[in-house]
Amino acid sequence: MTTPNELRLLPWSGPGDKPCYLSTDDPASYMSRLADGIEAAQLGTASELLEEASEALDNQATSLDEMRCLITELTEALRDVYRVATSRGHLRATSDPRESAY
Repeated sequence: MTTPNELRLLPWSGPGDKPCYLSTDDPASYMSRLADGIEAAQLGTASELLEEASEALDNQATSLDEMRCLITELTEALRDVYRVATSRGHLRATSDPRESAY
């Protein structure tokens, strides 16, 4: 059986917001590529939101409702980015034991 630190944390949640994991050693598998694509999209969205937030902060006309909406979107993006970072950290630690020492 595969141990938990060998599993890949996927960039989406299951029912009840529970984490989903992938058990494969094939980075070219369909599910690995799907997860890679979703992670790339999530990171791209976060980058766009950061740019939008900078513009909103510089704009004195930005309404409170607009800021609340932006904060909600930023919170969701940060959650996604955190999940990607966690997943990649686990992958790195299990793929190259020397990396986990740093």
